[in-house]
This record gives sequence, structure tokens and C-alpha cells, in this order.
Amino acid sequence: MTSPPAKPRIYVDADACPVKDEIYRVAARHGVPVSVVAGNFIRVPQDPLIERVAAGAGMDAADNWIAERAGDGDIVITADIPLASRCVKTGADVIAPNGKTFTEESIGMTLAVRNLMTDLRSAGEVTGGPRSFAPRDRSAFLSALDQTIRRIQRRRAEQAAAVKG
Repeated sequence: MTSPPAKPRIYVDADACPVKDEIYRVAARHGVPVSVVAGNFIRVPQDPLIERVAAGAGMDAADNWIAERAGDGDIVITADIPLASRCVKTGADVIAPNGKTFTEESIGMTLAVRNLMTDLRSAGEVTGGPRSFAPRDRSAFLSALDQTIRRIQRRRAEQAAAVKG
């Protein structure tokens, strides 16, 4: 007999993440565990569903920790495009704090634009930064996270039923 699929897990690239409180609320409502990953210590609520991970101060330590663990059926919250690319390749669902989802279809172009902008900035071009985080971004994020959790849970329930079937 095959065991039922594990619950999805949410991995949060926590450094500078503006929607951590929203993640905690949605995760609690769905009973989904959360790994809050940062380079160093970060404060998180005392909750058995929330795991705090200090991945170390090395370059990309938090990103590497997340990318090594996130897989199909997991959710990664990050604004870091290279991390998003790595996680999409493992089958994880990836959502930016503004609610934008990264998919296999979109990540290539997103990564190319990011690299182009980096090259322009290093060549002295003034390109401006990302737009400010707005209330509509928070709302779009909440909706995207809730929909993603529901979709994963539905897919896992269908897989479990097929195994029993």
C-alpha cells in the first residue's frame, strides 16, 4: 500500500520578504507547514507549523537551502529570479511577494530580462528600480497563494484516490 502524498510545504526566502505575516495566516488556515529561510536569525511566530532556518551567512546560503529541498507540490515564495528559476525546474510552484507566479513558460524570459537589466546597470545605464510594493500587490499575493495551495491539495487528493482506486 502506498502512503498518501505528503502535505505541500511553503519555503519562504525570508530576507526582505514583505508578506511573511500573510503567509503565516494562509498556511495556518490550510494547515500547511512553512520553512522561513534566511541567512541569519529571523524572528518567526511560535507555531508548530512554522520552522525557522538560519542557512548561514555565505553567499546564496538561503537560496541554496531552499533549492535543495523544494520540489513538486511545494511552494516557494521569493522575489529572487535565479532562485525562482532553480525551484521551477524542480517542479515547485513559485510565487513572488507581489503575486506574480513563475512557471516553466515564463521563467526563461523573466531571467533573460533580469540579466539584461543587470548588464545595463553595470554598464552605467540608469534603469530605475522595481516599483514600490503596493496594497494591490499584497492582495494579488494572497489570492495567488490561496489558489496555489488549493490546486496542490486538490491534485494530491486526486492522486491519493487514484492510488486507492
